[in-house]
Amino acid sequence: MKITILTVGKIKEKYFRDAVAEYSKRLSRYCKLEICEVADEKTTEECSPAEEDLIRSKEAERLKKFIKDDAFLVALAIDGKKYDSPGFSARIEQLGVQGKSHIIFVIGGSIGLHESVLKRANEKISFSDMTFPHQLMRVILLEQIYRAYRIMNHEPYHK
Repeated sequence: MKITILTVGKIKEKYFRDAVAEYSKRLSRYCKLEICEVADEKTTEECSPAEEDLIRSKEAERLKKFIKDDAFLVALAIDGKKYDSPGFSARIEQLGVQGKSHIIFVIGGSIGLHESVLKRANEKISFSDMTFPHQLMRVILLEQIYRAYRIMNHEPYHK
């Protein structure tokens, strides 16, 4: 299976880059992993709702260039479905059994995803009711995908 992590913005902190590299290496034995980054727009604290929507729209246009028609798109959104780790593992396995050979997980920028991306998504998932920095969310997502494959393969992994 091919898994793409499609994200707005680059990771600036070395410790996040190191964690992404570590989980990418670990995942290489289970799937073909691709990480695609698109540029984020500058956002100020004083942005109006209309300005925020324009920012999300510009970021969405960049994201859409990487979204393949035949891919199963999963948007990370606070109002998405919540899974525990075994349930998330079962969902990824189920998609494979259903013939989905490419899953794209999309992570928005600091003000989230544009409605057009959310509407295109085949599924929305949430990792928490809390909000996380999008750089940290990339690490959390990769760790959970890695955990999912360990569970699928009946391999030990710390709880």
